[in-house]
Amino acid sequence: MTIHKEGRPIVALVFIVLVASNLLVYFLSSYLMLTWAIGVVSFLFFLFIVRFFRKPNRPLITDDNTIYAPADGTVMVIEETTEDEYFKDKRIQVSIFMSVWNIHINWFPVAGIIKYFKYHPGKFLVARLPKSSAENECTTVVLEDKNKRQILVRQIAGILARRIISYAKEGIEVKQNSELGFIRFGSRVDVFLPLDAKINVQLGQKTKGTQTVVATF
Repeated sequence: MTIHKEGRPIVALVFIVLVASNLLVYFLSSYLMLTWAIGVVSFLFFLFIVRFFRKPNRPLITDDNTIYAPADGTVMVIEETTEDEYFKDKRIQVSIFMSVWNIHINWFPVAGIIKYFKYHPGKFLVARLPKSSAENECTTVVLEDKNKRQILVRQIAGILARRIISYAKEGIEVKQNSELGFIRFGSRVDVFLPLDAKINVQLGQKTKGTQTVVATF
């Protein structure tokens, strides 16, 4: 387990600020209990930041007919819906909600060529709300595999998320379960699949990015 590259500057900055703040309290305060209390709270907060930006060491699994989970979290939506941005037809939507306790790295669920990428500015509603998919800040990525099958992956910011990081660029070829990006502090990922895809997850199920089979072609 290491710290993800997107979190290293933040972890370093938080460490410096907390150390400086605690030294200031130590030298200026005459209340020992206050010093200890602030020290404990600072330590716990630092552990939380380190934990949030952790990067797991997971085996790389690849399968041309398998769609793997693009994120750690909980399956909150499995439904047939109309995807209006790119496909403009019926698709199966699977949504994974990430709490602040989950790893917030996102991965490409299939290998292929990025046919479409777009960033959408928007609101920061609670990511569990259905309308967050349409109204929140998000990115849309469409992947086409070697068999010309396409899926859409959407990173959606949540009420605490204030930055979506995506490594996707139109025209590049990506490997299955390589990193798609990172979302900071609570969010979700939607996946839009062909109607004939076989869904392998259930509502409320916990997913592990790159490891859990969401569906098969």
